[in-house]
Amino acid sequence: MLSAGDAAPDFELPDQTGATVGLTSLRGRKVLVYFYPKADTPGCTTQACGLRDVLGDVGDTVVIGISPDPPAKQAKFDQKYNLGFPLLSDGDHSVAEAYGVWTEKSMYGKKYMGILRSSFLIDEEGRLEQVWYKISPADTPKKLLAALAA
Repeated sequence: MLSAGDAAPDFELPDQTGATVGLTSLRGRKVLVYFYPKADTPGCTTQACGLRDVLGDVGDTVVIGISPDPPAKQAKFDQKYNLGFPLLSDGDHSVAEAYGVWTEKSMYGKKYMGILRSSFLIDEEGRLEQVWYKISPADTPKKLLAALAA
């Protein structure tokens, strides 16, 4: 697992429009990278809409969502809720693995691999400023605002 002060693992992934978004191209700005299990599910919708609703309060901080969903599904999610920030497709979950959020989960006694909902605030130099593993959907925007106000 990563900790505050660590270098944020770099990535380049396609967003919901098919454009490639890379972390290094965002140097000089704070970036919230949050990982969510599946687009357009109740918890993920709560989290994404909560972040959408605070975009006006985060200054020039970039918000980026990442899930294993393909770009077309990310695009539908973005359009349905008018999210307005990049949703990246990590189909092979290599970025999720680099951030330590691709983990074994269990539902109804069945074990499977999936995303551990987590968020990372990255500073202007590409270092992890805040790390929130296993964050609740409703807490993501609150923790982001609190960290930016500190």
